[in-house]
Amino acid sequence: MNAFESIQVLKKNMSKSIIGQQKLIDQLILVLLANGNVLLEGLPGLAKTRAIKALSKELNCGLSRIQFTPDLLPSDITGTEIYQPETEEKFIFQKGPIFNNLILADEINRSPAKVQSALLEAMEERQVSVAGKTYKMEPLFMVMATQNPVEQEGTYPLPEAQMDRFLMHVTIDYPDNNSELAIMRLNRAEQKKSEPLVTEKLSPQVIFDAREEISQVKISESMERYIVDLISATRTPEKYNEELASWIDFGASPRGTIAIDRAARTHAWMEGKSTVTPDNIRAVVHDCLRHRLILSYEANAEGITANDVINEVLKFVAVVG
Repeated sequence: MNAFESIQVLKKNMSKSIIGQQKLIDQLILVLLANGNVLLEGLPGLAKTRAIKALSKELNCGLSRIQFTPDLLPSDITGTEIYQPETEEKFIFQKGPIFNNLILADEINRSPAKVQSALLEAMEERQVSVAGKTYKMEPLFMVMATQNPVEQEGTYPLPEAQMDRFLMHVTIDYPDNNSELAIMRLNRAEQKKSEPLVTEKLSPQVIFDAREEISQVKISESMERYIVDLISATRTPEKYNEELASWIDFGASPRGTIAIDRAARTHAWMEGKSTVTPDNIRAVVHDCLRHRLILSYEANAEGITANDVINEVLKFVAVVG
C-alpha cells in the first residue's frame, strides 16, 4: 500500500472504535500529517482520550498521558536531573513523559501557566532545554491537549502564546442517537472480550511518506491571497463591516496564515487532490482560527462566538482570480 491508502486504512480502523465522532478522527489525523499539535475541547465522555489511544494503537509508536492538576510541576513534564555520585557526570537527566511520540495533555487548563508553558518549547521547537542542555524530541511527535468547556472552577485559561502554538482548536459535540446506540453496543461487546484482537500496526514511516507527498500539493497564488485576505479581515474588520469590527479586539497572527496553508494542503491530500481549492481552505479555517481571535467585550456580551465571527469573515472575503 502507498501512503494515501495506508492513511485510509488508519481512518477506517479508528472509526471502528470511535463512533459518531468522524470529525475528531479526521482532524486528529490531519494535524499529525501536518506535523502540528491539536487542542480538543469537549464535554467529558466524548472519546477525546479514546481517540488518541486508538491512534497510538494503530501506529507503531509510543503514547504518554499527562494528567494536568494544580500541583503539577514543569519538571513533572519535561524531566529533571538526578544526582548520581557514582557516575562520571554526577548528574543524569531523567526524561519526563513529554519524550514520546504522542502526548495526551489531559485537562491542560487544570494547571497554572508556568506548567502549561513547559510544553511551549517542545510544541514549537521540538526540543526541551534543561540545565543548559538541549534534548531533541522524537521525529514523530504530536501534543493533543484537552479541556472541558463547561467546568471552569479551579482552571487557568491558556496563555495566548500557547494557544497560538496549536495548529488547530477542534470542538466536538454529542453524537447523534444512532451513534449513541452503536456506542452502547460496542461497549457491551468490548466487555465480553477477554483478550484484545492483535492487528498489524502501521509504521511511522507511513506518516513521513505522507508528509513528503503533502509537501508536493500545489497551491495557486489566488488561493494564497485568499488565505491572506481572510487573515487580514480579522485584523482590519472595519474595512468590511462595522458590526464585525465591534466584535474583534485582536485578529490572527501570522501563525494563523501558516496554519491554514498547512492544514488546507493536508486536507486536499486526504481527499486525493493535488491542488488546494477554496473548499479545502473553508474546511479548516474555523479550527485554525477559532483560538487565534480575541473577541471584544461587546461580542461576549451579545453571545457572539469565534465561529460566528469566522462565518461573517467568510461571507465578506471573496476568492480573487
